[in-house]
Amino acid sequence: MVKSTRITNAIRALRFARGEMTQAELAERTGVTRQTIIAIEQGRYSPTLEMAFRIARVFGVPLENVFQYPKNEGDGP
Repeated sequence: MVKSTRITNAIRALRFARGEMTQAELAERTGVTRQTIIAIEQGRYSPTLEMAFRIARVFGVPLENVFQYPKNEGDGP
């Protein structure tokens, strides 16, 4: 059983905001397989930092607009 990551993302929303970009198109533009994009989008896989930046650059938005990590009580600001 694969454990989901706590990192969430807005990849699906960003793809549709960009004229319904397909997962295959995003995969091609970032240099990974469509299966990798599916796994990241569904929260089954956390991308490397480099891959996260590549995805953000495709959409032309800051990294925080694509990926979010929930704050825990006791975390800093």
